[in-house]
Amino acid sequence: MTRITKHLVNLQNRISAACARAGRNENDVSVLAVSKRHPVAAVREAYAAGLHAMGENYLQDALQKIPECPPGICWHYIGRVQSNKTRALAEHFDWIQTVASPKVARRLSEQRPADLTPLNICVQVNTDRDADPNHRHGGVEPAAAGDLCELIAGLPNLRLRGLMTIPRPAAGEAEQREPFARLHALYDECNTAGLGMDTLSMGMTNDLEAAILEGSTMVRVGTALFGPRPD
Repeated sequence: MTRITKHLVNLQNRISAACARAGRNENDVSVLAVSKRHPVAAVREAYAAGLHAMGENYLQDALQKIPECPPGICWHYIGRVQSNKTRALAEHFDWIQTVASPKVARRLSEQRPADLTPLNICVQVNTDRDADPNHRHGGVEPAAAGDLCELIAGLPNLRLRGLMTIPRPAAGEAEQREPFARLHALYDECNTAGLGMDTLSMGMTNDLEAAILEGSTMVRVGTALFGPRPD
């Protein structure tokens, strides 16, 4: 059993326990392995352990890594999207989870190669109620999320999949659950409006239980799988 396989067993046990608490089926929660800054060898090991979806934050690192990794990997971009990077993102990734503006959405649709399937999109939402200039993750404000989702749903080369958030660190589970509950409520509103989303991407190594209790369908896990990131 490899190191990552052992870590995956522990992670799956955490997910199973959280799903049992929530009265949910553990098969309804998928794992995105956050491979940012980890070497190709670690990605190959994770793939061999059964993890076929990888998340990257840094475009240049990912562009060097992707050609050296197994072709069956589904690549998710989970870093902040800069307008001048949209062409490379549209060409090399399967999912973009951090769309937060109409401009970026339109550019991704225009630049998605015609020979590829539509690009899967999550809208990143800022679920923290109080503005914090030190909170680096960003996202669209909840009041504007529905309009952005409707725009994406109408663009020809994109497929709207759901919502994503990266809330500020919180002290305990009850506090962790609050922004996830807000995102789930927004998700339900959007689907009631007919948007047909299927993905709530929320929860990481330190708060995945809280996210699962609030309905997460995809947890983004790096440290619990790969260990600390290399400097």
